[in-house]
Amino acid sequence: MRRCCGPVFGGTPPVSRRDFLRRAGGGFGVLALASLLDRDGFLTAAPATDYGSRSINPISPRPPHFTPRARSVIFLFMSGGPSHVDLFDPKPDLIRLAGQPIPESFGTFKTRRNVAKNKLLPPLRPFQKHGQSGIEVSDLLPHTAGHVDELCILRGCHGDSVTHPESVYLMNTGSILMGRASLGAWAAYGLGTENQNLPAYVVLPDPGGWPKGGAPAWSNGYLPAAYQGTLLRGGSAPILHLANPPGVTPEEQRDTISFINDLNRAQLRPGDESTELAARIAAYELAFRMQSHAPAVIDFASESPATRKLYGIDEKITAEFGTRCLLARRLVESGVRFVQLYCGDTNGWDGHSDMEGNHSKLCAQSDLPIAGLLKDLKSRGLLDSTLVVWGGEFGRMPMSEGSNGRDHNPHGFTMWLAGGGVKGGQVIGATDAVGLRAAEEKTHVHDIHATILHLLGLDHERLTFRHHGRDERLTDVAGNLISKVLS
Repeated sequence: MRRCCGPVFGGTPPVSRRDFLRRAGGGFGVLALASLLDRDGFLTAAPATDYGSRSINPISPRPPHFTPRARSVIFLFMSGGPSHVDLFDPKPDLIRLAGQPIPESFGTFKTRRNVAKNKLLPPLRPFQKHGQSGIEVSDLLPHTAGHVDELCILRGCHGDSVTHPESVYLMNTGSILMGRASLGAWAAYGLGTENQNLPAYVVLPDPGGWPKGGAPAWSNGYLPAAYQGTLLRGGSAPILHLANPPGVTPEEQRDTISFINDLNRAQLRPGDESTELAARIAAYELAFRMQSHAPAVIDFASESPATRKLYGIDEKITAEFGTRCLLARRLVESGVRFVQLYCGDTNGWDGHSDMEGNHSKLCAQSDLPIAGLLKDLKSRGLLDSTLVVWGGEFGRMPMSEGSNGRDHNPHGFTMWLAGGGVKGGQVIGATDAVGLRAAEEKTHVHDIHATILHLLGLDHERLTFRHHGRDERLTDVAGNLISKVLS
């Protein structure tokens, strides 16, 4: 006779111990499933700052996946492709073999032009050891070299394309194709910004011209339009039309914005929080708030003569780039999440015919301001919370193009990180004997992106956006954390 595991109430049939355990076992499976889903973030209740509830202010702060090491990022983008073998990657064999064809043992490789048969070109300047770490840096960068103990230099970087636009897109969006969301847009989407009166993602292009590939480099791609980069110009008026027209009071401006947004909100339907219209509403609100708060950020009147000297603002050759470096510091100091600062016009560091003239000029423009930025951030206690990234879309070939130029090299190049939880005074990775290819501890662009997001407290595999039935992410289906970077 089957025994019951409990009393019978009313007409409820008795339940045997076997039935009880069978039914309860199903519950244990649900508990295990719930644990796995929670671990992967699927059962976490959407916070009040999740995008679906951020239709009025999509850049409101959002919690990271885990404790961040950096609060903000300044990406110093050397547009055109700086030469690693002339700046941060000393190659004695390149000096020893100078004037000779590259040995056949290095194999075949892609170049933009047929320069594989050209002769090896020695570095432009000697390399010297600096700091307690003894890391070698070219004499072209004497000021940056003074901060080498703050730098984590990645000498084994590599990408996917030999041409500028595709490589610019890869470095900025994780794909050689245009139309994907940029790194800064992902940071803004994932975290929002601490200052609701300024954009989350600001781009400071070189006034001489945009990088090859243009605006898709700082696009929001398939993310809501509120996360695209906001352009600020150099010079005395970085933000156009910031002031109200003559005769329009702040109160009248507020009433106008409120009226326009009320009309726009009347057209929003449930589920439209990520549309262009929702982004337009948020943009109007942000623009109004910026009119009151942005002038104080772009006004350098409070900066001391010593600070101006630190950035080279009063020197002709460094004034323009130094001004934008100082503006970048003021933006992150004011709570902006991601600032991208371009150095070099449309051609920039693209030294095809005159490496000496090209790199000497651009190093003179950028070296002092970058060193000043690092020193200023550190003295203000901001370097620990600000990740500084330096690099271009690729490097340069070890052999010559023409007599004294270098062609594009996506196979091996150098970038560096500083501050923001980075362990400085170290070199990670290496290229081969002449700097042609990444050879040791290789770091693809996806790995660099995954590491930057990690320092911001974001898991690159969990930071996703549903688009056309696919959970898109910055690193696509690749990317690994460069653990040695972490302090």
